[in-house]
Amino acid sequence: MSESPNQVKIIGASLPNMPWEEKPEGYRGPVWRHSANPVIARNPVKGIARIFNSAVAPYEGKFVGVFRAETVNGRPHLHLGWSDDALHWQIEEERIPFVDESGKSYMPLYAYDPRLVKVEDTYYIIWCTDFYGASLGLAKTKDFKTFVRMENPFLPFNRNGVLFPKKIHGNFAMLSRPSDSGHTPFGDIFLSESPDLLYWGKHRHVMSKGGHGWWQALKIGGGPAPIETTIGWLMFYHGVTQTCNGYVYSMGSVILDKDEPSKVKYRCQNYVLTPEEWYEERGFVDNVIFPCATLHDADTGRIAIYYGAADTYVGLAYTTVEEIVAYTIEHHETLGDDAELGRL
Repeated sequence: MSESPNQVKIIGASLPNMPWEEKPEGYRGPVWRHSANPVIARNPVKGIARIFNSAVAPYEGKFVGVFRAETVNGRPHLHLGWSDDALHWQIEEERIPFVDESGKSYMPLYAYDPRLVKVEDTYYIIWCTDFYGASLGLAKTKDFKTFVRMENPFLPFNRNGVLFPKKIHGNFAMLSRPSDSGHTPFGDIFLSESPDLLYWGKHRHVMSKGGHGWWQALKIGGGPAPIETTIGWLMFYHGVTQTCNGYVYSMGSVILDKDEPSKVKYRCQNYVLTPEEWYEERGFVDNVIFPCATLHDADTGRIAIYYGAADTYVGLAYTTVEEIVAYTIEHHETLGDDAELGRL
């Protein structure tokens, strides 16, 4: 490998007030957990039994979150949350009030696994919803007061919509994983482009499930919005294996080409975090780590990763861009045609 991970930098803004803990002495992995996990526990607010698989972002010197809130009747919806330190959250009791372009109420039947991504001066929420099957929902806001729900970007069946935080060659770019409406996967990650978030095309294959690591043998899916670095787009994702006792969700890392993000530059054959703590191994759905958001500081290279734990809690983990890039490169494997453009 000719590129040096010791010189890699995050391209982006300073975020000195993000959460951070140093790596524990003697810890061997490239990603380490927040010492006071979980940061959101059960029954966090009236009418909500569990919050997990949620997204956060900096906003006006503080932090805002879009949370997957599993209500006490079992149906998921999206709720806003606010925090001064991105650790202690005040969750709003009412759902996010989506409206259409004319201002009329346009609420999804249900909504889960949101991502929150800022592109230029607008924040976009992408989530999984119902459109005659599992599909992606999309909305925009500039002030977190008015939320305009847009047209669903893709046909069913699809999950794990992840928007890049900047346009690429003038177009919006979104990762997704075509899937069915159950939990049997198609399994691979694809990339689509749009000039206006309305019409989507130029579809490309990005990553295949499988490889030497059995932890991602069944299916994979994009996680937080990719982080722009000097070496390429750094992305955390989830990989799933099927055991005799059910599915296990772990976190992996990959670096995509900066100009052609359907090309994989480096892909770690090892997971970087897998269920080991009680709040990851035991919950509504056991053995799940599901990353959905990051906070990162360009000055220090620090990265905080928010992940759903056991479909019950919100966990937080840390790494640095230097450490995770070095680990990804050291344990890189080329899988199938991942390094190609993804166009057959």
